[in-house]
Amino acid sequence: MYKIIRQILQSGIKTETPPGIDDALRCTAQRLENAILERFGGALAIRHVDAGSCNGCELEIHALSNPYYNLEGLGIHFVASPRHADMLLVTGPVSRHMETALQRTYEAIPEPKLVVAVGDCGCSGGLFGESYASRGRVASVIPVDVAVPGCPPPPFALMQGILTGISSRMG
Repeated sequence: MYKIIRQILQSGIKTETPPGIDDALRCTAQRLENAILERFGGALAIRHVDAGSCNGCELEIHALSNPYYNLEGLGIHFVASPRHADMLLVTGPVSRHMETALQRTYEAIPEPKLVVAVGDCGCSGGLFGESYASRGRVASVIPVDVAVPGCPPPPFALMQGILTGISSRMG
């Protein structure tokens, strides 16, 4: 313990500098909040399904809940049951073992439902593609409304994808 305290006193506490104000993020957040208020009455419930990803996309999705992006503050929350969801967020190529579970989750979401495929694997099958163990992209199993490419896509791209999905159903 003494060594750790001495090291802290010698080097100081190292932290990252906070990110600056991003006007594009603020504008997207405001548009997203208005769209959710208009379309869903103030709250959007998302059910996330990992259909076989490497967890890179999940880390970026988790980043949406940090204070910088503050997804909960915009009225978006993740739910455990597809019956309470408005949107399905799917990551990874769909493995053969997850195919039926993904179809059942999709069928359990009440209409009108939105599906967002996240990451290169969700959009195109990515590195894995179609094989004996993988069905490839999400669209080969269920209908997809919005695809958010990237490996992994940054949280800002995820927010834009969610906004695109909501906007496509509004107009």
